[in-house]
Amino acid sequence: MKVPPSSLAPILRSDTQGRILARLFVDPDVGYNLSELVAWAGSSMPTVLREIARAEAAGMVTTTRVGPTRVVRANPANPLYRPLRDIVLATYGPPAIVADEFAAIDGVDAVLLFGSWAARYVGEPGRAPNDIDVLVIGNPARDEIDDAAERAEGRIGLPVQATVRTRVQWDAERESFVREVKSRPLLTVLGEVSTEATTP
Repeated sequence: MKVPPSSLAPILRSDTQGRILARLFVDPDVGYNLSELVAWAGSSMPTVLREIARAEAAGMVTTTRVGPTRVVRANPANPLYRPLRDIVLATYGPPAIVADEFAAIDGVDAVLLFGSWAARYVGEPGRAPNDIDVLVIGNPARDEIDDAAERAEGRIGLPVQATVRTRVQWDAERESFVREVKSRPLLTVLGEVSTEATTP
């Protein structure tokens, strides 16, 4: 079966490759087992194994055994690590980076990506996104959200626009904004929240 090309970075072989590399390149000191990478990439174990084998053969990642578990890490010693990391994080990095920056904020129930970036991430054709739309569900302090968005923007290299709605506002769907967001591609990067529209 032919693998569809990358929807966000045409120089990469596939979306799965981009998602795996993004997860690993966000922090090269953190390792992930194969099951975690399968879940993150939304792919199958055989596909992830092939991508890891290719990346390891190219020297972009290293793998080690911790008991029966195979742990994968990015390899910052590779001379191509930094330029490839910049490309990967600017294209497939937003879920991992946004999750990293918003995770410690009190009052956050869930964090989702929406808009054109989310649409490209799930494979919808269109122009390359020029910003990242983030929706925070909960009751966090606005200044902490703004600070996290600014940090994420610095790491991704694209503007990050953060919007906040309470869980009641999200579930009630009284706002046209909420209904519109729910009608388009969404990517949950933190927490759990219903993304299905309940109103016609």
